[in-house]
Amino acid sequence: MFIGANEQQQVDLSIIIPAHNEELYIGRCLDSIRKAAESFDGRIEVIVVLNRCTDQTKRIAESYNCVTLTEDSKNLSRIRNEGVRAARGEIIVTIDADSWMADNMLAEVGRLLKTGQYIGGGVGKIQFERVSFGIIMSALVILLPLMLKYGNIAVGMFWCRKRDFEAIGGFNEEMLMTEDAEFAKRLKQWGKKQRLQFGIIKQATLFTSTRKFDKMGDWAIFKHPSIIKGYWTGGKNRHAADIAYYENQQR
Repeated sequence: MFIGANEQQQVDLSIIIPAHNEELYIGRCLDSIRKAAESFDGRIEVIVVLNRCTDQTKRIAESYNCVTLTEDSKNLSRIRNEGVRAARGEIIVTIDADSWMADNMLAEVGRLLKTGQYIGGGVGKIQFERVSFGIIMSALVILLPLMLKYGNIAVGMFWCRKRDFEAIGGFNEEMLMTEDAEFAKRLKQWGKKQRLQFGIIKQATLFTSTRKFDKMGDWAIFKHPSIIKGYWTGGKNRHAADIAYYENQQR
């Protein structure tokens, strides 16, 4: 069981989950975290940041003894930052509610940070729950330009010490999309100043749902060029962000 909001115990690692009507997904995410916590050497809290929820997300989160907060803006950076501000752990991990982690993921986070060689980082092995040609092409169209712009980074889940998260200002709240890639670039740059590497976990897999494709279609982004443009141009396009994240599907 995770450490709850009112429990006076030391917290070593805080996991931040943004959640908008996630009753169909968040249980799987929390089950994976609970399993991964068994091999992590330390105490863990999970902070679920509720965003315009009208379903049972809060009840499910509280049944796992999660800390719950509310942030109703349509801005993932702001939502995640709100969770980190409330975090009591020295180590921060961010994950989406429709993703789930391998059993050894948190142990890998702890192991890499304990080496003293890493500022933090992401995950190198991300696996969709199903694959199609449309999903593969969509991923390539989005990720390749981001890699050219931001370099060899990882997206999907991030981990670092809270002090370093705060030192770089957290996620950029001016960005409505690609905020994760931009965050990774700044974390990597901050690490270089500290003579530390940006780490990419290769010994554990992050799994993610295909709900965007299930709802909109495997070729949906090619029917909505504004989504592609939103990813490519820095993620400040409100219309593209609403289609991709905030309005046309659960987030």
